[in-house]
Amino acid sequence: MALLDIPVQPKTRPRRQWELDALRVIAIVGVVAIHVSGLLLAHGKGTLSWWAAVTVNVGSTWVVPVFVMISGALLLAPRAHVDGPAAFYRKRFVRILPALVAWHLIYLFGVRVLLRGEPFRPRSALINLLDAKTFTALYFLWLIAGLYVIAPVIAAFLRGGGPRRAFCVAGVALLSTQMAYGLSTLSSLLGEPRPIHLGAWNQWWPYVGLFVAGWALRGVVLRPAGIVTAAVVGVLAVAEPIWQYADPHRLLAFLPITRLGPMMAVAAICFFLVAVGVGARVTPAPRAAFALRRLSDAAFGVFLVHLLILEVLRVALPPVEAARSPWVLAATFVVTLTVSFVISLAAAKARYVRAIF
Repeated sequence: MALLDIPVQPKTRPRRQWELDALRVIAIVGVVAIHVSGLLLAHGKGTLSWWAAVTVNVGSTWVVPVFVMISGALLLAPRAHVDGPAAFYRKRFVRILPALVAWHLIYLFGVRVLLRGEPFRPRSALINLLDAKTFTALYFLWLIAGLYVIAPVIAAFLRGGGPRRAFCVAGVALLSTQMAYGLSTLSSLLGEPRPIHLGAWNQWWPYVGLFVAGWALRGVVLRPAGIVTAAVVGVLAVAEPIWQYADPHRLLAFLPITRLGPMMAVAAICFFLVAVGVGARVTPAPRAAFALRRLSDAAFGVFLVHLLILEVLRVALPPVEAARSPWVLAATFVVTLTVSFVISLAAAKARYVRAIF
């Protein structure tokens, strides 16, 4: 307990925690970095450029589970459910359903058919939709929608149970997820593969532990030594899959290099604790807090539009499509991120367009 202060009760904190805004902005930057750096992974294995791409790509994977933790910290709050499940569903699904429909159509027809020239096959399109594979990263919309569905049930169960119940649920859910994927890996090693299939309707279940962990840890404030320890552990947890990516071993088969792997869960939890710990001790200037809030609110739109921007750059600029120069991809990252934020911030002011951002 020497590394832990008394948890800050929600009523003593501002309703809007600036550190969660900052963490969300960092996370969306990491998402864009993952998709841009991924273009270089197929070229020049072992070169300095390739190692840089691996470091950025694999080293940013923790941002996906941390997004889920931030959602849990907000969506499981009692005030989000004070008017009952119907009001919660109405508010949340009015927000996500237009985006889910519109962006699936945009990426299916605008990107795959028009930009890439792929033929439209209704059967394949339907299968990809059911498998949440219409386009890279759109699975996240199904993931969040699924967590929206079960959030009132989880919030009702956690209500009145105190921190211990939240920690218990988070721990059991995290452990069961890792066991499920570990047994799937073991069956493959034994020559009897039992892959776990995640489609549109069950994308959410492996993330329940992280979702509840976000709520459980939202008020846990580490002492300065604890913040440093969490940061170091987080960095080490990220470093292991980077090393494993270049030199995979069968003994490390239970530490998969995925957003659902145990190392990424550890990293996400550690960096979340670092953010909460710093946020409890530091108060940003009002202008800085306002800027963070604006950028944080725009993060969802950036997530939705950045792959479209990247695809346009790949089609328009052959050096981007070739993906052999780290400098070209660094510039591509900057342009993609900047243009995506500009579009998302502008869309928030457009009466009808903002419905899908």
